[in-house]
Amino acid sequence: MITDEIREELFKHQDIKYRDFQVKLIPGTDPDDMIGVRTPELRKLAKQYAKADGIDEFLDDLPHKYFDENQLQAFIISGMKDYDLCMEKLCQFLPYVDNWATCDQMSPKIFKKHKEELLKKIDEWIVSDKTYTVRFAIGMLMEHFLDDDFDMKYPEMVAKVRSDEYYINMMIAWYFATALAKQYDSIIPFIENKKLDVWTHNKAIQKSIESYRITPEQKEYLKSLKIATRKS
Repeated sequence: MITDEIREELFKHQDIKYRDFQVKLIPGTDPDDMIGVRTPELRKLAKQYAKADGIDEFLDDLPHKYFDENQLQAFIISGMKDYDLCMEKLCQFLPYVDNWATCDQMSPKIFKKHKEELLKKIDEWIVSDKTYTVRFAIGMLMEHFLDDDFDMKYPEMVAKVRSDEYYINMMIAWYFATALAKQYDSIIPFIENKKLDVWTHNKAIQKSIESYRITPEQKEYLKSLKIATRKS
């Protein structure tokens, strides 16, 4: 069975020190659920197994036991050249994504050629009840729709998201910080008019101030827009 073969191969690349380091970066992860394979090795294995006979068996064998198996799956999906197949496997996998690393490192290259179709899926994902499906949707808007394909309706979509989930709100803040760097004049009214919840508003400003793509003058103005919060 290819799933067993892949797991055995992953353990051959195990790095315990790296695993222990990774566990600290991903809260809630049980060390027993992480093998400890470094990202470059996972990417190599993804290319190796992507064309292997029976790889669908592994891709369909959800949920996976190990974080590293999820990472491998994310990299395999990201490299798929058939849009329909890529989207099928992605939609099947997204509900099982349970951490920011797998979510953020999954970025199908084929999406660049199918933005209209991608937007239809983003509309579905952004209202999901799954934390990392929503985070992925916002990440795709940030990656693909802040440059030539920018439209005001996209930041408006993100600004409407309300959640108690830290990893959704952090992605919203990241989105607006990136949007300020790329589309400052269009995005600054979202901050001026306080379109985000207080925590996300302030975090977006913080991340913008830390960015080298924001001018010193813009940073000073953004600092003036922070919302004071009571200290407990």
